[in-house]
Amino acid sequence: MGNRGMTDWDDAFANMAHVENSHELPAFWAARAAAYRAGLPPERLELDVSYGDGPRQGLDILHPEGPAKGLAVFVHGGYWMRLDKSYWSDLAEGALAHGWAVCIPSYTLTPHARVRDITAEIGQAISLAAARVAGPICLAGHSAGGHLVTRMLCEDTPLAGEVLARVQNTLSISGLHDLRPLLHTKMNETLRMDASEARLESAALHGPCQASPLTAWVGGGERPEFIRQAKLMALMWEGLDVPTRLHIDGAHNHFTVLEGLKDAHAPITKAWLGVE
Repeated sequence: MGNRGMTDWDDAFANMAHVENSHELPAFWAARAAAYRAGLPPERLELDVSYGDGPRQGLDILHPEGPAKGLAVFVHGGYWMRLDKSYWSDLAEGALAHGWAVCIPSYTLTPHARVRDITAEIGQAISLAAARVAGPICLAGHSAGGHLVTRMLCEDTPLAGEVLARVQNTLSISGLHDLRPLLHTKMNETLRMDASEARLESAALHGPCQASPLTAWVGGGERPEFIRQAKLMALMWEGLDVPTRLHIDGAHNHFTVLEGLKDAHAPITKAWLGVE
């Protein structure tokens, strides 16, 4: 039944191995994002804003036409060990069309940082962006990024109270909310988590620090473990009086599930911004 008795945890998390021609995707994402940035007026781009002293502690802010309604943050995935902000600029398109400024941070990758350190870095990045863009804050993250944005809502959040009070909506896309199974993967040679850190960094095992809405969004064609992770997060926090929503999105895989963020009218974009 389900994942009961599963021993091949490497396969359970192997998204690229189960998507045809996935090896071509990083170059495609990078080129598309660069083209999108090139098409925006320079005054709407703030690139490589430092939020710390590390070489990867930088963020981009893409501004809408006219005053921003608020700050929408997108945190990328890559199992905390690959990619950076430059691959995802075009995913801001839908939120920008709604009038939101969009922040996309990079962060130090494992093994140069531990997962708990990356959680702290994302808190720093959001705090700096929040000081530059007024108004409400909506968080979104994909895969490992889904882990990182849900960690902002936990009782040990790195966000200061005045920043946290502005967070009005969070969207975890194909997020990882129970990190304990990763202890049984080859990836953990790079992540270097022990059982204590895996528990600490599992948002589903935490209590929430506030009751702002949380959506766990996952593609219906993803690996079963990612669907389990989304269901788990929604189920656990629903019992803690957080307005939660689980959305299984058609037959999308781990990568196509993001495409709707480019469309202002797509349900996933509206879920990010909490609009009807």
